[in-house]
Amino acid sequence: MKITSVKAERFQMTFIRYSTFYSILVLLFLMAILLGCQQIQKVISADKPTMRETCPNEKRVLNLGFYAYFPPISYSANTNPTSDEFNTHQGYEADLLTALEAMEGTNFSFSRRAIPEWSGIWLKAAEPEYDIIGGGITILNSRTRNATGTPIVVFTSGHIKFRQSLLVRAHDAKRLSDHAALTRDVRVGVLSGTTGEARLLELTGIIDANGVLANGTRIETLQSTLIADGTTAYKITAANTSPNLVGRVYLHPPSDDMPQVVYLGDELGESELLEALAEGRIDAIARGEIGNRGAAYADAAFVVTALDSQVEYGGFTLAVEDAELAACIDERFNYLTDGENISYAEWLQDSKIFITRAEMWNAEKQ
Repeated sequence: MKITSVKAERFQMTFIRYSTFYSILVLLFLMAILLGCQQIQKVISADKPTMRETCPNEKRVLNLGFYAYFPPISYSANTNPTSDEFNTHQGYEADLLTALEAMEGTNFSFSRRAIPEWSGIWLKAAEPEYDIIGGGITILNSRTRNATGTPIVVFTSGHIKFRQSLLVRAHDAKRLSDHAALTRDVRVGVLSGTTGEARLLELTGIIDANGVLANGTRIETLQSTLIADGTTAYKITAANTSPNLVGRVYLHPPSDDMPQVVYLGDELGESELLEALAEGRIDAIARGEIGNRGAAYADAAFVVTALDSQVEYGGFTLAVEDAELAACIDERFNYLTDGENISYAEWLQDSKIFITRAEMWNAEKQ
């Protein structure tokens, strides 16, 4: 992906602005998230059939691809793809994988490469240049299949929970307190191909449960303007999109009780959305609570509203033929997370928590 130096510098400044807070969030904020998560209904399961775990018998280097623009979960040390530090992995997932490498008997390490494009990133685990893919990817059965419907990747078990929300300017908090308040005069920014986009469209009625766009929805793409006819020819899900909707930049709703949807961030990540919200070009951002909470903590001009009741689980993908390796990783993730009792909130409080768990594992194996 080609990025101009001006864009890269602009992105880097915004990126730094909205990522520095992650090491200084207060305990009260952590407890609020934990208490809230206890009330969330589990609707996207991270469970899968039990499989015999098999770790490599000899040392193996796994080629890891990670999404470069998803702080604090997974991001590059330098946002410029031409930088030597672009492939330096940072964030929650980076620390989790470093701890995994350190565990006795694992017998593998990671060669990490940043991926700037989000679209279909989970399927890259089936490509020859990658063995495993990460970057805050929600586990969905539909994301395991290619365009023909053939399963080509498997997910590890979930290691982190997400739920969707809105980020709005503070003075709009009461007006935009829930998804029912998103009417035609409201512009909501999204990143295409994410669960944030799909959940927003579903909650506002722009798509149905199968992802089919409401009849009369006007779609602006890079190539043309289209009108949805209520059939599967116009479909958007978190896993795939109808070919004619690729490159969408704007959705105009068919009803006054639905919002306008603005697409940003395909080139430079979610900081484009934050910049647009700050400048008033959009009225809300639909994305995960973790990112939105962080932006609100970093800038008092923003607040989080419309917390979703559904919970999503994030995991890594591997090729289907590496299912036993995925089971090996699952067993160690289960230990590192203490059976899902340790996750993002605990890591945010103590970034060494996973490496400490790895040291405990090694002591038990001696």
